[in-house]
Amino acid sequence: MNKTTDIAALAKDVQAGNRRALARAITLVESGRKDHREDALALLDALGTKKQALRIGLSGTPGVGKSTFIESFGLMLTGMGKRVAVLAVDPSSARSGGSILGDKTRMDHLARDPNAFIRPSPSQTQLGGVARRSREAVALCEAAGFDVVLIETVGVGQSETVVAQMADLFVLLLAPAGGDELQGVKRGIMEMADLILVNKADGDLKAQATRTCADYAGALRLLRKRPQDPDGFPKALTISALKVEGLQTAWAEMETLTDWRRDSGIWNVTRKAQASYWFEQDVRNGLLALLMEDPQTAERMKTAQDDVKSGRKSPTAAAASVLQPLRDLLGTRVS
Repeated sequence: MNKTTDIAALAKDVQAGNRRALARAITLVESGRKDHREDALALLDALGTKKQALRIGLSGTPGVGKSTFIESFGLMLTGMGKRVAVLAVDPSSARSGGSILGDKTRMDHLARDPNAFIRPSPSQTQLGGVARRSREAVALCEAAGFDVVLIETVGVGQSETVVAQMADLFVLLLAPAGGDELQGVKRGIMEMADLILVNKADGDLKAQATRTCADYAGALRLLRKRPQDPDGFPKALTISALKVEGLQTAWAEMETLTDWRRDSGIWNVTRKAQASYWFEQDVRNGLLALLMEDPQTAERMKTAQDDVKSGRKSPTAAAASVLQPLRDLLGTRVS
């Protein structure tokens, strides 16, 4: 069987909703090998972009219960007859580069649901709380016929806003806490959130969760209204993922916002802007890869790094010495 037939067969299996084939396809697009990258591009081209799933980006503070929420929320959606894919990004060790990838063990009930698919991926060196090929993994899940794709980020941080460039809705999950919690969440991620869900609103924490929700609702009112939001959005709600309370209300709000954006045309405008953003990112990454493949540039890099380590040059001056020959070659003056 030749390569063309292999790619065609894999594309057919993915479109048929075969979860094992989908897992193989995601492994292919995540690979850094050059031949695998060529196959991945051929696969994505063969699949096209016919189906559009609802992409929901999900971020939250450590210990907030993201896995519990995803399992309860996912099971609720599959109970409605929807097919749900979960792309969970695990932090990678800066020392070893490894990741635990234990999301399936934390969502064992959802992992066994035939209408659900869970894929943990390492973040590697990628900033923004997502893996480098998360966007392509989302496209594969759409091609496989999933109705909802949940993209779980590494955790709350200023760079987590990158997930908003691949999601239709951005949900921020928070725990009941005092004023310090509100101070700890960065303004950037608050401005990106479409819905803030205060989890663990049950038992002794219910009253505190209600107060926390009110605090965030007040903070949201202070933010400038966004053109992609109808009146009342973004908003904050209380939920209990453990008790499965408030999830239907949260889903109803997501549907309301999604329907409004579709009807107003903002959905398509946003998708086009996201496609343009990722095009520029791919061009930048491709240019950097091409530079690193050039032997002369690699040698200049090594020399410059030695100069930086020895203190003969500052990092800025060393970087300029590497880039200057390229500027001269292009005939372009870059300030």
